[in-house]
Amino acid sequence: MESGLYIVGTPIGNLGDISFRALETLKEVDLIVAEDTRHTRRLTDRYEISTRMMSCHKFNEMQRAEQIIERIQEGQSVAMVTDSGMPCISDPGSRVVLLCRESGIPITSVPGPAAVSTAVALSGFGEKGFIFAGFLPHKSGGRKRDLLKWADADLPVVLYESPYRLIKVLDEIEAHLGADRTVFVAREMTKKFEELTTGTPSAIKATYENRTVKGECVVIIQPSK
Repeated sequence: MESGLYIVGTPIGNLGDISFRALETLKEVDLIVAEDTRHTRRLTDRYEISTRMMSCHKFNEMQRAEQIIERIQEGQSVAMVTDSGMPCISDPGSRVVLLCRESGIPITSVPGPAAVSTAVALSGFGEKGFIFAGFLPHKSGGRKRDLLKWADADLPVVLYESPYRLIKVLDEIEAHLGADRTVFVAREMTKKFEELTTGTPSAIKATYENRTVKGECVVIIQPSK
């Protein structure tokens, strides 16, 4: 394996969704840097990959970037993965990539699944494109500001959301964008209990009444009519 940084996409749920090229890369590199090594270990154990791993998450990314660059400059190959999907998309990795690029280090993408593109395809909203907004701010004022910014967008807006805030975000979409706005919610995509729901915010909230919402969610807001 040639020296450099390899950005490797991993499954967003079903472990069978990994590519042959990704498996080959993870087996052959000198080191895998992972958002959570315990999580990635489930994948490497499944495919009998014994490559050494090191954590690289949002709290230590700058420190790890220096170590990664040093290793690659010594001739090593390093693969970077996150807990699911493609690194650098509302996930750690962007700072590592930027610093590696500034250092003249070769960077290779090994594409894989991404929650954003999977959800857009499932929604049927993405024929003309979409706006990817990632996670909304934690504070209600910031969420309101962002939602109002997209109120008149002529493309669907894709959000990532925690299951613990799903109902709150649906309430805020209804309050700031209107009760008749169509929303698509994808939960637990590619997993056994995948759930896809389309409707007004209140209709979708009704499907989750008296239930504990689990699994990361993708929320897509259709443009206003």
